[in-house]
Amino acid sequence: MTANEDQEMELEALRSIYEGDECFKEVSPISFQFRIGDLEDTKSFLLDVTWPETYPETAPEISMDAFFNNKISVENKQLILSKMEEQVEANLGTAMMYTLFEWAKENQETLMENHKPVVSAVTLACSDVTASPQKDKKVKKEQLTKAQKRKMISRADNKGELPRGWNWTDVIKVGEMYLSSSIFQKPLLTICFCLPLLVRCYINAALK
Repeated sequence: MTANEDQEMELEALRSIYEGDECFKEVSPISFQFRIGDLEDTKSFLLDVTWPETYPETAPEISMDAFFNNKISVENKQLILSKMEEQVEANLGTAMMYTLFEWAKENQETLMENHKPVVSAVTLACSDVTASPQKDKKVKKEQLTKAQKRKMISRADNKGELPRGWNWTDVIKVGEMYLSSSIFQKPLLTICFCLPLLVRCYINAALK
């Protein structure tokens, strides 16, 4: 009997034994997945098995690279794989898939005895996303009082712009303040000191 014939017979046997079993998945005629333990079990793990062309005369390839095993430490994976390799060596040359799977099921507790869930990079990334980071506080703009807003609106035109010279009243107030001073009681001094000041205030107000 050739290796291909052995594989075909074992494949038919696996399909018959594990039909409807959610723990068993036929990925291809030479590749399989077998879950040891229930989905809710924190100590469950998944075995990926692939047959080389010369199986069962040569050992099947067994790995634990599936995402399902992402919380199992590297050391624990190596322990499981080394124990599985021992069973492969003991059954080399025979149809061994059923024997391997059942042995792993019976020894699950021993194989995962020292299991401590690993916090993976994916888990950390998810926790960072779900955490609500504090947003940078925006600097609040200075708010005008209602009286200041009404005053600004009353001065604005229909486009919302303030007309030129809207603060000329301030120029007049400045002039009145200086004129009320005793130094400006004499007409000549008033003209000499006040006229340049009023002209400067007028220019500044017109430019605003």
